[in-house]
Amino acid sequence: MSKAEARINEVISFFKNKDTVLGYRKLMDCVIDTQDLDLYRDVIALTDWKETHPEKEDELIKKSLDILERVSKIPISEYETNNPVVIGNHLIKSYGQNRFTLGPISVKIHKGEVYGLVGENGNGKTTLLRVLAKELKHNEGDLEFRFNASYDSDYDLRTNLVYIPQRTQKWYGSLKDNLKFVLSNYGIPPEENETRVLMMIARFGLWNYKHLKWNELSSGYKMRFELARTLLRQPELLLLDEPLANLDVLAQQVILEDLKSMCNSINNPIALILSSQQLYEVEKISDKVIYLKDGKYKDNKEVVADDKNQLIIEIDCEAKREILLEVFENLNLEKLIYNGGIFVAYFNENTPFSSVLETLGKHKIDVTYTRNITKSTRRFFVS
Repeated sequence: MSKAEARINEVISFFKNKDTVLGYRKLMDCVIDTQDLDLYRDVIALTDWKETHPEKEDELIKKSLDILERVSKIPISEYETNNPVVIGNHLIKSYGQNRFTLGPISVKIHKGEVYGLVGENGNGKTTLLRVLAKELKHNEGDLEFRFNASYDSDYDLRTNLVYIPQRTQKWYGSLKDNLKFVLSNYGIPPEENETRVLMMIARFGLWNYKHLKWNELSSGYKMRFELARTLLRQPELLLLDEPLANLDVLAQQVILEDLKSMCNSINNPIALILSSQQLYEVEKISDKVIYLKDGKYKDNKEVVADDKNQLIIEIDCEAKREILLEVFENLNLEKLIYNGGIFVAYFNENTPFSSVLETLGKHKIDVTYTRNITKSTRRFFVS
């Protein structure tokens, strides 16, 4: 089964289970991959109808599946993502003697993959993003870009990569007009411009906000606008600095899933690097996690000697330390610490996580939250 067929089957599955919100977003991704402007216009019209008939779910599903049937008949060539588009070797950025130094860092970045960049504040996340975005010049090492388009200058190069800082600049006029201005700079004719902009507005859930101005939008919708504006430019590399800041939990999850889906485009994938403090959410969608500590790089998949291959569990409960020590007496508990209001339990590597859960239940420990962080970058943050 091809990747395009798998995507279509996924959309059908969502609609069959009446998960219309996610199904409709995935349908739009399939349509965008076709680059068929007639299909774009049909989705735009359906989006407008959907917003005025929210109660007609069955009819929406039927109309959506009709469009999906047309999508299935359009051949889509799959982009080859095996070759990296960015190669950094032994990159070092120093701010002077006795000041912060980033690196050495070596990375290979592929299109169609999401790279999570995590670490405590002040450990070099923004510096690394700005080096990769050519906003900061590195002191040592080599940085090579292998984009599809050729470029004769850094200016030409940067048309293929986009860096979005945590605090974006204010814009004027309506959301829709700003997006149309982006495409007009690329010489897109007016009718096609309108169609592509409305399609991207629909894809990022901005349909009912397209006529609003900057000060009329929440932080979440401002970020959605930035992503829509960026993806209209079809960059090969996208760098996001704390895109989840100031967003509620649901908005974080939706934006991350949207980013993952758009980066996994069949014929126009994007390489995405995003920094965030939201470890679990970022790890869930990341193909690889880059962890920075004092400017030094650790791959999340590396075996860290200090971890000793232990099972590491976070537990939030009302039980006292003495009770937990007694409960875990027969589970090869090696260490129990209290970190930021949550217990962190270190067990021998032979202790299965299921046994920990079983023991907590057996002893009727009222657990608010628990998580296995053995392979999560969260383990690096535990004091």
